Amino acid sequence: MASIRTAGRTLVAALGAALLLALGPAPAAAQDGAASEQELPETGPPGEQPVLRAISEAPSADSIRSYVEAMVGFHTRHTLSDTVSDTLGVGAARRWVHGKFEEISSRCGGCLDVRYQRFQIEPDGERIPDTTMVVNPVAIQRGTTHPNRYLVISGHLDSRVTDIMNDTSFAPGANDDASGVAGAIEAARVLSQYDFNASIVYMGVTGEEQGLYGSSRAAELFKERGWHVEAMLNNDMIGNIQGIDGVVDNTVVRVFSEGTRADETDRMATIRRYTGGENDSPSRNVARYINGIADDYVRNLDVMMIYRLDRFGRGGDHRGFNAVGYPAVRFTEAHEDYEHQHADVRTEDGVEYGDTVDEVEFGYAAKVTGLNAASLAAMAWAPKPPSGVEIDGAVDPSTTLSWDAIDPARAPNLAGYRVYWRKTTSPTWEKSVFVGDTTEWTLENVVIDNYLFGVAAVSERGFESPVVFPGPVGAFTPASWMEDDDGG
Repeated sequence: MASIRTAGRTLVAALGAALLLALGPAPAAAQDGAASEQELPETGPPGEQPVLRAISEAPSADSIRSYVEAMVGFHTRHTLSDTVSDTLGVGAARRWVHGKFEEISSRCGGCLDVRYQRFQIEPDGERIPDTTMVVNPVAIQRGTTHPNRYLVISGHLDSRVTDIMNDTSFAPGANDDASGVAGAIEAARVLSQYDFNASIVYMGVTGEEQGLYGSSRAAELFKERGWHVEAMLNNDMIGNIQGIDGVVDNTVVRVFSEGTRADETDRMATIRRYTGGENDSPSRNVARYINGIADDYVRNLDVMMIYRLDRFGRGGDHRGFNAVGYPAVRFTEAHEDYEHQHADVRTEDGVEYGDTVDEVEFGYAAKVTGLNAASLAAMAWAPKPPSGVEIDGAVDPSTTLSWDAIDPARAPNLAGYRVYWRKTTSPTWEKSVFVGDTTEWTLENVVIDNYLFGVAAVSERGFESPVVFPGPVGAFTPASWMEDDDGG
């Protein structure tokens, strides 16, 4: 373990040295702090990061199987189930996840801060009949240069049968959502072998089926503590490849993302209405980022970006993070089988029901976990997304973008910035230019009315942040923080 972590640091140093030799002396900054087309850097950071492919292929189907089988073995993980037994119920399950995080931490020299989050939930008159303690096992891998930047991966630990209040019947929850928790554990195993600039949080949340309690309270706690959560990746059902629609497909995963951000103020709504951005919330640009990682580094897995907060009329753990202003998305298999969700385990009229282990395709779950891990790694190695992004160009043949400089103490690996643009009807970014370490750039003869624009920060090794759309609509900061944001 130690040798792999050392090798990662050696690789960073070697690439940095090679880059300096290739670039030569850094170009002088323009007098006014801006740059023109004629002053483009002669070359930019590397465009390929082979380590991300290695990370995407590292998750083990056998490991994920072992995690899922262990969680199914607790009989039920219902939020209201037994918390005392060592072998049955949600209490035993959460202690088991906590123990897995501790095992991983012991193998990386204590690199994970393993803890429980405990939240007391009062009766809600619906799915919480009595005061209930919701407990999330959590592991935090601290960043080396910007530890107050956080990337979060989670799955929900609780399970259920047809009757949402039945806390004793066999509720295996193999796919929903032992698969997602297994993904978070396996991502921790893989990523704990590396050092990152930002912090990564691995979570097994509870209370999801009773009302998204564990994740929502966690998001509120993170915001109270002033944590800058750059992206939350919720994995909920990532193991099934055979859908109720008859399609069998292990090559596609859906990523859901909100359009209009949940914490939008009236002022932000007015800006969005007149300048665009209804398709450029930070969550949606995280989804585009993940799509790009899949295209470049994950074999035989495509992202189906769903421009919707969640499945129609349904909800998941990313919603609580969206609610407080954090970017968050949901990973879910492309084709669901409703006969194996929220159902009593039984055979009826020749049809088998229940969320059992034999319905999970562990190789597919490993691929989706690999996409999560590579996306987290890329963002954690990249500088933070730019803040203060603004745009100008009305009644002008050219478009100018500006942004705040990132504090070098928080991003010592910063190489500069990349400006992106795309047609207003394009789902993904189409064109870009690396503009070096400047805080303003003019795209000559690119008319502002005809395109959408954004800016990403780029490290010396070529790791990029998600793209930031101009103005408060696209900012990677909760709306309530924008007036006094310190730059994260």
